[in-house]
Amino acid sequence: MPHRNLHAAAVLLLLVLKEQPSSPAPLNGSKWTYLGPNGEKSWSKSYPSCGGLLQSPIDLHGDILQYNASLVPLAFQGYNETANQQFVLTNNGHSVKLKLFEDMHIQGLGHRYNASQLHLHWGDQNEPHGSEHTIGGKHFAAELHIVYFNSDLYPNASIASDKPEGLAVLAVLIEMGSFNPSYDKIFSHLPDVKYKDQKVHIPGFSIEELLPERPEEYYRYRGSLTTPPCHPTVLWTVFRNPVQISQEQLLALETVLYCTHMDDPSPREMVNNFRQVQKFDERLVYVSFRQVPDSTYAGLNLGIILSVAVAGVLGICVVLAVSIWLFRRKKSSKKGANKGVIYKPAIKQETEAHA
Repeated sequence: MPHRNLHAAAVLLLLVLKEQPSSPAPLNGSKWTYLGPNGEKSWSKSYPSCGGLLQSPIDLHGDILQYNASLVPLAFQGYNETANQQFVLTNNGHSVKLKLFEDMHIQGLGHRYNASQLHLHWGDQNEPHGSEHTIGGKHFAAELHIVYFNSDLYPNASIASDKPEGLAVLAVLIEMGSFNPSYDKIFSHLPDVKYKDQKVHIPGFSIEELLPERPEEYYRYRGSLTTPPCHPTVLWTVFRNPVQISQEQLLALETVLYCTHMDDPSPREMVNNFRQVQKFDERLVYVSFRQVPDSTYAGLNLGIILSVAVAGVLGICVVLAVSIWLFRRKKSSKKGANKGVIYKPAIKQETEAHA
């Protein structure tokens, strides 16, 4: 009898659980999107950190930038070793992700950070402005994120993701320009991961090829993941100089991929997968370079300086020209006056006759 009662209780419990409405699953279990009912505006309902402090991305503008001489160039270790291995490229429904090897790591952040994965953010073919970070309010065409975890303190990226000093992300801003053979080592395989959860092995290459020129010039601040659960545990390094990809490469990124599975009756294109700029109250962004770039104001100030300089030179030239002209005119007048008067000495007889 007790065994029968236990079995009946178990069946009843299963029925009760089945009737309960499902609650949002924690972390990656919940379905989130960039737009629509589960879009960015509703993230904080399931993921409180998304509505909290230290959120990313941000706008990098002159008022919050401060030069820091202690920011050293990053040292990239183990990047070239991956050329003899294969990467796994995956469509995770939100982006295209490349799994990296942990023997890739960076030094110069106070701790050793081992590589985890890289992924991209972009817009669409009508509005090709899909970078997450902006500079002086300017969006770039796309943005690459290389994600690392603090291997001095934590065993893997999953455990480190919500821990203090857990993650570091390198952000590369991407603009439209010339064809980029290094980025094409990823883009040429996009048709193989067209739908969600599709994977493909691709030939290894040096991830350092994806970095911009002068990587020692960068912005540094503490922020968060830009996707749920938005943990504020990321040390961001945003490179100052962008890289270029061709219009055709950008178009492939914007048109090939889908957020949905192959057999989904309502397919959704993977476009505009970037988070909006977040508030940046009472924080500073430190820069490793002395010249703080703000194209608008820099151009304006340079224009003013050049205008004043040119006006000054012209003013001096005008004053000199007028002075020279007046001097010559005065000199010419004196010569003319002397030449027009003929001196004749008085004749003695005429003088006496008049007397």
